[in-house]
Amino acid sequence: MVKRSKSSDRWLQRQRKDQFVRKAQDGGQISRAHFKLAQIDQRYKLVKPNRRVLELGAAPGGWTNYLEERLGAGLLIAIDPLPITCGDRTHVIEGYAGESAVDDEIERILAGQKLDLVLSDMAPNISGVRAVDQARAMDLADISLDSCHRWMNQRGAMAIKAFQGEGLDDWVKDLKKIFKQVHMTKPKASRPESREVFVVAIDFLPE
Repeated sequence: MVKRSKSSDRWLQRQRKDQFVRKAQDGGQISRAHFKLAQIDQRYKLVKPNRRVLELGAAPGGWTNYLEERLGAGLLIAIDPLPITCGDRTHVIEGYAGESAVDDEIERILAGQKLDLVLSDMAPNISGVRAVDQARAMDLADISLDSCHRWMNQRGAMAIKAFQGEGLDDWVKDLKKIFKQVHMTKPKASRPESREVFVVAIDFLPE
C-alpha cells in the first residue's frame, strides 16, 4: 500500500468534511465550483439566456455546466489546457488563455460578435512563494481584463477569481475607471481559510 503524505491526508479529510463537495456529489455537479458561480450569479444576476460568454480556466467543467443550464441559445466558449466536461454546443478551446492561437480561435468563433460576459476561474500553479504566486495571479487577472478590452460588448460584465495580496487593491481601483460597478465578494462556497476572492465588474465602458 502506498503511504499518503500528511498533506494528502489533510486534503482528503477536508474534502470529506466540505459541505459543498458533498452537495456536488449528491447533486451530480461536476465540482464544488458550481456553487461558487451560482452564489455569485444569484447576487449579481450575470448569467442570462442568449448571452455570449467566454469562460477562462474552465476545467473540469463546474462553471461550464452551470452556464449551459442557463444560457439557452446563447454562445459559450470554454478555454483550458485540461479536459472540460461539457455539452456539444459549448465551443471548447484547448490551450492557455492569452496564447495567440487561442485568441485566433476566439476571433473565429465570435465572427465579429461581442461578448456579454467574461468569466475566469483561473489560478496559478502554486509555488509556495507567496510573492511569486500573487504576481502570477495578477498576470491572470490582466489576461481576463484584456479579453474584455478585445471582445466585450458595451455594458458587458466580468467575474474573475483573484487572491488577496499585493497589487489587487490597485488593480481593482483601476478597474473602476472602465466599469460602472466593481465589487469584491467571497461566496459561501469558497473555503474560509483561502485567500480566494472574486472580482465582479458590471457595465463595461470601453474607451
